[in-house]
Amino acid sequence: MTINTGAPVVVGVDGSAAALDAVRAAAREAAQRQRPLRVVHAFIWPLTRAPLGAAEGAPAGAGLRNQAERYVAEAIAEATRTAPDVPVTGVVVDGAATPVLLGESRDAALLVLGHRGLGGFAGLLLGSVTVQVSAHAQVPVLVVRGEQRADGPVVVGVDGSECSLEAVAFAFEEASRRGAPLLAVQAWLYPTPVGPGDVLPLAYDLDAYAADEERALAESVAGFAERYPDVPAQHRLVRGSPGGVLVEESKRAQLVVVGARGRGALGGLLLGSVSHAVLHHAHCPLVIVRHPKRADAS
Repeated sequence: MTINTGAPVVVGVDGSAAALDAVRAAAREAAQRQRPLRVVHAFIWPLTRAPLGAAEGAPAGAGLRNQAERYVAEAIAEATRTAPDVPVTGVVVDGAATPVLLGESRDAALLVLGHRGLGGFAGLLLGSVTVQVSAHAQVPVLVVRGEQRADGPVVVGVDGSECSLEAVAFAFEEASRRGAPLLAVQAWLYPTPVGPGDVLPLAYDLDAYAADEERALAESVAGFAERYPDVPAQHRLVRGSPGGVLVEESKRAQLVVVGARGRGALGGLLLGSVSHAVLHHAHCPLVIVRHPKRADAS
């Protein structure tokens, strides 16, 4: 195996079981991408001015700093067992989880996180860390959760936005690496009457709308399908909420890919109910892709 010495796959660890799941997934991604792996632990304790060394009379290796180093060492050992040919390095970085991870994303090829954690990554998908990291990281973010399976398609959420096209591009590339089929899904939330006395304006032609959306979805996929002839690709227009549709598709997928920002049905993906549905309820790992042009915009 020839390993590229450029940008590494970066994985955040904190000693939790979920973090070790993320390490194994990150090691496999690094092997597939032929890139090195960098293990990072965010060490928040210096900010609190807590004692970092071992207390007087404590056994050798005690203390918060030593514990952090053990987290990293354990993760490196697990990564090496998973992908023996991948060069692995590890580091303890002083700081809170969000700024540490965002800083790491500047020089990474991919950022990998577990779905729950301890210490610096506690409550990763319950609070602001995942929202901030996924919304502002300068590389795609792989969140490892649910069942990690080798079969099933790579599913990508589509809404026609520029960021959505970046997600489609990432999904095709990932499907090609994995030797997996791809399914592009667009959720349809067109307004309909909700009661016997309700009517839609004449301008609302559901059949025409569906046909237009179907054409746009097919066009979103067509160019990438030509670029990746090895990837069997399908597209599907599905009536329902974006979060619910993607969560349902995740039951049969090996990976779900979504854009960090969208419009229409996927608009505000990381700001409201859609992000909560996918991040909390997806049945497989997911990748959040942020358009490169946005990396310097915030």
